[in-house]
Amino acid sequence: MAKKKKIEKKQKDSEKHTSGFSPKIVGLIADEVAKTVVRRLTPFRRPKKRKKIKKIENAIFLDTSAIIDGRIFDVIGLGLFYGTFVVLESILLELKHIADSQDAVKRERGRKGLELLEKAKKAKRVKFIVLPDEKKEVIKEKNLKEVDERLIHGARVNKGKIITCDYNLEKKSSISGVVAINVNTLAASLKVRAVPGEALHIKILHTGKEATQGVGYLDDGTMIVVENASADLGKAIDVLVARVIQTTAGRILFAKKI
Repeated sequence: MAKKKKIEKKQKDSEKHTSGFSPKIVGLIADEVAKTVVRRLTPFRRPKKRKKIKKIENAIFLDTSAIIDGRIFDVIGLGLFYGTFVVLESILLELKHIADSQDAVKRERGRKGLELLEKAKKAKRVKFIVLPDEKKEVIKEKNLKEVDERLIHGARVNKGKIITCDYNLEKKSSISGVVAINVNTLAASLKVRAVPGEALHIKILHTGKEATQGVGYLDDGTMIVVENASADLGKAIDVLVARVIQTTAGRILFAKKI
């Protein structure tokens, strides 16, 4: 009996030193503590990665000069270019300003450019998109004030090409590591290669600088100056190419009547 009473006394002494919380209460308190810790740590979580902007495949950017010139649309219609043709919003705005110009010639060229763009967008085999300019923050950060700079930036980001008639833009693009195709250079490469001694059949349209000279043109626009042909205005004659001169404006052929 004494031994039993001794054991009961030890149990009572042990109960005095333990807390009065049941296991269920302790579990609830632990859950609340865990939730509080999680809430406090939330602001320190890593931010989600931004989705990468999908680049335009085989992007071909058109500048204002190429659109107004119009010849590139004939080339596009032949299906020689493969890719997506891109026009920046700033290019469209520049075209609109030209189309609203007080100068009749500029106004007509601007409107013609917009019409050609609209026609190209409706073509079945051609993929055309209008690309919004970069956000103001990016424009300010990268100092993209001029339209040409935005065009080069867009082409570089999308690993695309630029089609232009602007010599300065062509060179600036090349310096920036962007391929630029000059329509004028392309046209010059496709001109007929006449050589001295070659016979041609042309129509004399007007006189030259000298009173005795007659002037005609090949189908590609190359000018031919013919000696002693001023009396043949309006007639088609056979001529023999004597020499070819390369100028900044293109090639000029000098010929003699056969």
